Amino acid sequence: MRRLLAAGLLACALLAGCAAPAPTAAGPADTVRYVAPGSGGAAVDDPHGMLPAESDIVRMALTYDVLTVPGDDGSPQPRLATSWTPDPTLTRWTVRLRDDAVFATGAKVRAADALFSLRRMASKSAENFGRTAMFDLAASRATDDTTLTLVTRAPYAEVGTALMGATFVVPEGSTDFTSGLVPGSGPFRPVRSDAQTTVFERNDAWWGPRPPSRVIEVRALADPQARAQAVLSGEADLAGSVPPTAADQGAAAGLSVVRKPGATMYPLVMRTDTAPFSDPRVREAIRLGVDRRQLLDAVFGGKGLLGNDLITPTDPSSPRDLPQIERDVPRARALMAQAGLAGGVDVTLHTTTAYPGMDTAATLLSQQLAEIGVRARIEVGPPDTYFSTVYGAEPFYVSFLGGIPFLDVVRVALTPGSPTNETAWADPSWNARLATALAEPDTERRRAGLGALQTRLRDEGGYLVWGVGDRLDLAAPGVTGVSPAIGFGAGFLDRVHRDR
Repeated sequence: MRRLLAAGLLACALLAGCAAPAPTAAGPADTVRYVAPGSGGAAVDDPHGMLPAESDIVRMALTYDVLTVPGDDGSPQPRLATSWTPDPTLTRWTVRLRDDAVFATGAKVRAADALFSLRRMASKSAENFGRTAMFDLAASRATDDTTLTLVTRAPYAEVGTALMGATFVVPEGSTDFTSGLVPGSGPFRPVRSDAQTTVFERNDAWWGPRPPSRVIEVRALADPQARAQAVLSGEADLAGSVPPTAADQGAAAGLSVVRKPGATMYPLVMRTDTAPFSDPRVREAIRLGVDRRQLLDAVFGGKGLLGNDLITPTDPSSPRDLPQIERDVPRARALMAQAGLAGGVDVTLHTTTAYPGMDTAATLLSQQLAEIGVRARIEVGPPDTYFSTVYGAEPFYVSFLGGIPFLDVVRVALTPGSPTNETAWADPSWNARLATALAEPDTERRRAGLGALQTRLRDEGGYLVWGVGDRLDLAAPGVTGVSPAIGFGAGFLDRVHRDR
């Protein structure tokens, strides 16, 4: 999950011997120059394994079609798939595909291509955190050119959501992704690339609404301040995810700030299998010991919402009526005493500088928790190794989440066999209720069941979500069509345009 958002840099030479020019300050007409989070040599051209950075997701979303996409409210919407209908058991789903999608080679996109792509994703589950784990793809079939029968391993009512997670479709039989992006059926086609920038031209054969821009340049840039500066200096038209101070500077200079609520969280992780956090009284004391408003103001510049320990507060299934957790130092101290820690406890709090403000969050948390007897020594880990050495391993650290659906968090972090169960959450009754909720065909009742699971996780689990920061994109004058979506949906740029 975090590795999906770790820094990455575009691999060289999508088309051998063809290099992209560096973006110019003037910027040609009918072109949008986007600087995206990503850097450093970790980029990939394979759409089915790990996608290291947003710059990778953007390149894939321009080149390939996905089966479904997240709507403004996070619910699945049609893209290459036009419908997904279950049988009465919720274990066999009929997925209908568009009949007018074609690859860049001119070949029609078929259900066999979609099934091949899903099976290829399954073969790379160790890299992509088991994106297709809910499907029995060996039993699934392409019944004709536009119909796919998907079989699930158990009743599963959220197949539409499962299909919106980077289900990029490539031609059946594609095996060589080492020399660049293989032909796709998406709204743009890559035409040239260097080690940092890829230039895409509009695919006029795309089935969807004609993209308003003829050319989109995608440049990977790791430093959020540098991304903002690229727009301020005129070297780019749009910067993804800039710091609050840079957004304020850009607004003062006449640029537009695109706010995307609920996009960024730095939850405090407490492993429920490691003392002192294995004691639920200690976890509750820590929840009551933090000043959420101070953290939100200091880390996100006040641009966001107070956290209420819901791990996916923008998900359609997340409860909206829970009382806000307030700081209560006396109650927190009493809980510490009940846990046998009246004299306090010494712990190590891990953090990093991989994302702006993660180290600031740790500093404030340490200061606030000292008032309840939790003496936290801060250890700042290198950003290039933090998510491989600290994440999922240490018992107490500042983590990262960025606008992904609740069921994605469940799959990768909250169920038996999850590849990255960072809080060591293991509750058989919770898992049984999850299976019951996923087998509920009625949307409202299913969401209520999933909401109840989130409430219990909030009260008993190992995540402390103190704030939810807005994502801030910075745009030059005249830029329109930026997607309001967060998480995976933020990678779709085909409607972006700049009037010059």
